[in-house]
Amino acid sequence: MSSCCPTPQPENTSDCHDHKNTDYILWACLSIVVIAYVFYLSNYFFNDMPHSWLHFSHAVYDLLNKMWWGIALGIFFVGALNLVPRELIISALGRHKGFKGLLRATFLGLLLDLCSHGILMVGMKLYERGASLGQTIAFLVASPWNSFSLTLILISLIGLPWTLLFILGSMVIALISGAIFEELVKRGVLPDQHREDSLPSDFDFKNEIKKLINQTPWNITTLKNIIVDGIKDSQPILKWLFFGIVAAALLQSFVSTEFLKTYFGPSLIGLLLTLTATTVIEVCSEGSTPIAADIFTRAAAPGNAFTFLMAGVATDYTEIMSIKETTRSWKIALFLPLVTVPQVLLLSIIMNS
Repeated sequence: MSSCCPTPQPENTSDCHDHKNTDYILWACLSIVVIAYVFYLSNYFFNDMPHSWLHFSHAVYDLLNKMWWGIALGIFFVGALNLVPRELIISALGRHKGFKGLLRATFLGLLLDLCSHGILMVGMKLYERGASLGQTIAFLVASPWNSFSLTLILISLIGLPWTLLFILGSMVIALISGAIFEELVKRGVLPDQHREDSLPSDFDFKNEIKKLINQTPWNITTLKNIIVDGIKDSQPILKWLFFGIVAAALLQSFVSTEFLKTYFGPSLIGLLLTLTATTVIEVCSEGSTPIAADIFTRAAAPGNAFTFLMAGVATDYTEIMSIKETTRSWKIALFLPLVTVPQVLLLSIIMNS
């Protein structure tokens, strides 16, 4: 699934979205969502609204009412992440190898709240600063839709049990994929270059955590800064969330439940069509969440929803090209879908059964 940004440059770990320019997608989608929401509320007083627009506005109203608390908490945690130094994040996995290192990379990917290509840039920087190839792959596979804010939103849309199962599935795929890449490097099938760890030799993770806690002023000003920074830094995520809401509302308005069940239902053909759709559709991971929830709910196909969220990561041309540029290896880049997509399909078939 293609995403929201152009191919990121590995040497730059800043966010891949430019906040200085007017974001027309953000404002267009936000305007549509707000107008539709207000429109539906006004229907209580005016009953002569066009049926198609009424159906669309009701879908937006319903989605936003389910998602608002996840969006609010997500904005807060995005702002809070600004308090954490980048070196602290890098040190969380850069010096740990083997299964422990893969596990730490997977958890870091689950927790880090950035857009899918912000995650990609961080992943490439981690690789440059000493993370193994397996850790880098585990980090990338685990992270794109599993950011904290998107997880909260997914809980509101499909419920906690299925969200936890999706997270568990993505963790399993990330760990297995990372282990496979580590083994392929060990056997010489894939190349791996030595990278120098640029962190200071005396950098201590636990001491830096304590220093961060002790030096952060816990007051109203800090809370205000977290909220303001969260709103500003969440704009790339909110853009594609609002886009996803509009897309999901259009699906609910103009694509019948029977059509979804027939072509994207819990069958092998439906799963393969979903895989094709997630490869072709150019939607950022944030925008794919409401669409996946619609497939989950109306097509009654949880495995297809999981494929829609996960397979786009492995088939994203920007991710493949970024891995190729950073590792200087086409083989490594092309092994990403080769290793991950079969696992995604297998777990999806199990979820649909």
